[in-house]
Amino acid sequence: MTAPALAVWCDGAANGAVNMAADEVLADEAARLGSGLVRVYGWSTATVSLGAFQPLAAATSCAAIAGLPLVRRPSGGGAILHGTDLTYAIAVPKQHPWGRTPQTLYDALHGAMAEVLAELGLAARLHVATADDPPADAFLCFDRRSPGDLVGPAAGPAAAPKIMGSAQRRLGASVLQHGSLLLAATRFVGPRHPGVVDLTGLPDLSTESIVAPWLARVAAMLDGHVDRRPGSFTAGREPLVEERAARFRDPRWTGRR
Repeated sequence: MTAPALAVWCDGAANGAVNMAADEVLADEAARLGSGLVRVYGWSTATVSLGAFQPLAAATSCAAIAGLPLVRRPSGGGAILHGTDLTYAIAVPKQHPWGRTPQTLYDALHGAMAEVLAELGLAARLHVATADDPPADAFLCFDRRSPGDLVGPAAGPAAAPKIMGSAQRRLGASVLQHGSLLLAATRFVGPRHPGVVDLTGLPDLSTESIVAPWLARVAAMLDGHVDRRPGSFTAGREPLVEERAARFRDPRWTGRR
């Protein structure tokens, strides 16, 4: 029997609406093909992605992100200030081993990343809930702590810094999970959450040095392999992506809560 393949696209940078539209199309393709698909990508400008269920008023009243472009994700979770992070989307069919329970998919992706970061000298671990955790509904994702979040080593009495978080949404016949690994502290206004570069002191860290071993581990958990696809996921799917992007640009979508 052929080992299952995890199809992976490493896209370039795009604006918020295009990125979210591409991820919805990714979820549709995962359901159609019956297999897991991954898209890793960047942002053409510093952008705040708002969780699907967060009120717009929370964003407009947050001085830390004033003036930054805003897009509402189809997935849940807290707001993320993109620009110094590695963003990914993984989509699996609902009948997939990782599509049945939310925590399984979180732990698989975050656990594999913890192993990669350990090889880079960063002792990251999956967060276990404690009585001292910040509010679960904090506006910014990296101000929250949820079971399975990836956190780095604590510095003295300070809480362990969160360096990777993810959020899910069941869309039709598939599960879409968004995630963000903070590579470096944000270079724009707002709280300075430390990233991998800040915690390891490795200024020449490349995205590829993280992505390739990380996804190889993810695929191995399924006794499979990575099928690295050339080019962008959106190539050949531009009309469909643009059709979806129009909704993510629509103020009615952004202000739906």
